[in-house]
Amino acid sequence: MIQNHQGQMHENMHTGPVPQQMNHGGHEVFDVHEVLSGSISTLDQYMLLRPMVKDQELLSILDRQYQFMQQEYNTTVECFKTGQDPTVPTQSYKMQQENDFVYGLKPSQPRKPALSPSEITDACISNCMLGTVKANAGMKTKAALETTNPVVRRVLADSVPNCVEMAYEISLYQNKHHYYQVPQLAQQDMQQMLNAYAPAQGQPQNQQGMH
Repeated sequence: MIQNHQGQMHENMHTGPVPQQMNHGGHEVFDVHEVLSGSISTLDQYMLLRPMVKDQELLSILDRQYQFMQQEYNTTVECFKTGQDPTVPTQSYKMQQENDFVYGLKPSQPRKPALSPSEITDACISNCMLGTVKANAGMKTKAALETTNPVVRRVLADSVPNCVEMAYEISLYQNKHHYYQVPQLAQQDMQQMLNAYAPAQGQPQNQQGMH
């Protein structure tokens, strides 16, 4: 058997010792392929959308996220191929938006699909960005749950919060420009929902006479 950097042993019941770059389970291989394909699709979408961005703030978000996702993609590819720690470890994405949401709905025109590239607005672009980043978060989470290689699992798990942070940054940008409006419940309904749960206390008790 072989031993990786975390002291775990790997052996195939049919063929014996498993090379470091081969210590992946079947589910893991398919799921990581899906993650990497999703990452490529996201990077391609960002590249295609970039020339149509009009707002400099959105362009800055797009460029920063693109660079970060590109490096994260390279990190995932490397550790997936080698089964070992990547040259550049997973970083933490830091958004530059403030955490202030504007609540409530304002009158707006109904949305509909664009019929030509000239109709693509910053609202459309930021919505495409948000959708693909949210999809990546789901794929990476699912893949991490099925991953047996400890390095790949850690890289995938560590990258999920980055997807969450990027999606939050885009939604904050959209909210500020009234592309993403956030309704609230009536105050009485909100209060009832907030108080719907109480803290758990104590330990479970065995019932007397139960066998």
